Amino acid sequence: MSRKSRFEDLDCWQAGRALRKFACIEVATRLPPDERYRLVDQLIRAARSITANIAEGYGRFHYLDEAKFLSNSRGSAQEVLDHLISAYDEGMIDETLLNDGRTLADNAIALINGYRSYLLRRAKEQS
Repeated sequence: MSRKSRFEDLDCWQAGRALRKFACIEVATRLPPDERYRLVDQLIRAARSITANIAEGYGRFHYLDEAKFLSNSRGSAQEVLDHLISAYDEGMIDETLLNDGRTLADNAIALINGYRSYLLRRAKEQS
C-alpha cells in the first residue's frame, strides 16, 4: 500500500465524512430546538472531530503519530454513536435513523482500525 496523495483519498476519512454529514445534516437538524446547545452541539463537535483527527494525523508524516490521531478519530466515532443512542433513548430520533447511524459508525470504525493497524505494522517494520 502506498501513501495516498491527500487525506481525502483515505477510505477511513471518506467513511468518517459520511458519518459526519449524516450526524450534522440528517440528525442534528431533526433534534428539538432546546437541544441546540446541548446534544446538537456535542454531536456536531464529535462528528467533526472524526475527519479532523484523520486529517491532522495524516499531516504528521510519522506512523505512530498518525496512529494516535486515528485512535482519537475512532473515539469520536464511538462518541457520535453514543449521542445517537441517547437521542433514540430520549425519543428524539427513530430506530431507523439510529440503525443508519450505527451502520455508518461501524463502517468508519472498521476502516479506521484497518488503517491504524497498517500504520502500526509499518512503524514496527521501520524499527
